[in-house]
Amino acid sequence: TNFSNMSCPFHVPKIQNKEEKADDTPNGIKGVYYGDYLQLGKILDAQKLVSEDTDCPAHDEMLFIVIHQVYELWFKQIIHEINSVVEILRRPIVQERELGKIFGRLDRVTKIQQILIDQVIVLETMTPLDFLDFRKNLNPASGFQSVQFRMFENKLGLPSKNRVNYQKTNYKTYFKYSDAETLQNTEKEVTLLDAINAWLERTPFLEMAGFNFWEEYKQAVNESIQEDFALIDQENIISINTKSETIATIERTKKSFEPLFNEEKYNQLYERGERRLTYKATKAALLIFLYRDEPVLFLPFKILTLLCDIDELLTTWRYRHTMMVQRMIGVKIGTGRSSGYHYLRSTVNDRYKVFLDLFNLSTFLIPRSKLPDLSPQLKKLLGFHYETSGSGEYTNEEENESNNNNNNNNDDK
Repeated sequence: TNFSNMSCPFHVPKIQNKEEKADDTPNGIKGVYYGDYLQLGKILDAQKLVSEDTDCPAHDEMLFIVIHQVYELWFKQIIHEINSVVEILRRPIVQERELGKIFGRLDRVTKIQQILIDQVIVLETMTPLDFLDFRKNLNPASGFQSVQFRMFENKLGLPSKNRVNYQKTNYKTYFKYSDAETLQNTEKEVTLLDAINAWLERTPFLEMAGFNFWEEYKQAVNESIQEDFALIDQENIISINTKSETIATIERTKKSFEPLFNEEKYNQLYERGERRLTYKATKAALLIFLYRDEPVLFLPFKILTLLCDIDELLTTWRYRHTMMVQRMIGVKIGTGRSSGYHYLRSTVNDRYKVFLDLFNLSTFLIPRSKLPDLSPQLKKLLGFHYETSGSGEYTNEEENESNNNNNNNNDDK
């Protein structure tokens, strides 16, 4: 057999003359080149060590710069994902297939956040003494001035009033004018929290198909609380003090439901910023949490869970960053003249959680055994309408039901 004429799929034609080499393409092949596509020339030339201009170049300054540049690249990707999710949620109707995109992109955000947390341990390979080799050259720059991180917070929906004042002034004061203007604009945009509120408010299952979720739920809650009181009354073993404490706990639980069942009270809390979700959105979220096993509600439940994950991971990152700063500089002031560790520690709390209401929904959950039964019509709407027949083919449930009725009628005849 003559193999010399057979073409190889991986064959690269040789350059025939010197002129073709002049275009600087690998093996003369035209098209996109890896380094050019990623603009590695710009990226890899962006590490300018300030300490190199001094008498004492600091080896670990390279690590410090690379770590923070990588953070900024990941922040850019996170913002890209959040923007796309908000765009989808703002549509008048969010198709079921779009929920998969939303889930995938928010899930990606959480995976990136985990990387951001894990990155701290790499930075911690630099010792406090190593950091001191170049720290004085960084004044008055500060990680606080990360525009993209502040954009991330704003795009999630963190209210400006919830921020701890940085040196007793508005956080935008410590940015260049152009950056402060960028942050100001993000505060005016529709946030992820805004979009989630509007999406939840459009939930159609709160009152339909012969089922009034809110009335049924209130009744179930009241019955559950009365059962708790009845159990305590029947208990003869525990002491009077213990019984009194238990009754007081049940009373507090009962009281926690008051704003939930009183729209006027709830709206007052919302206006004061003590609630992040609107009243109608809260009711919808609760429905989704309680009936998450229904096929149509499972993906919305997973999306709401991811929002909690984003908040939790952001809080975890703040904490890890705070602990790292304490190890590096103790209680010294930061390079940006903040109180350093003490300022960062003050940001690790609930006021920085955008989706705090979703965390607190667990307060209002009741056991599956006490959930009000859905009407048959609603059960069908929340489920899948197709089932496999004995032959393995998919057939519509209504058609099956109609055929069964016809068969029964024939039998009667």
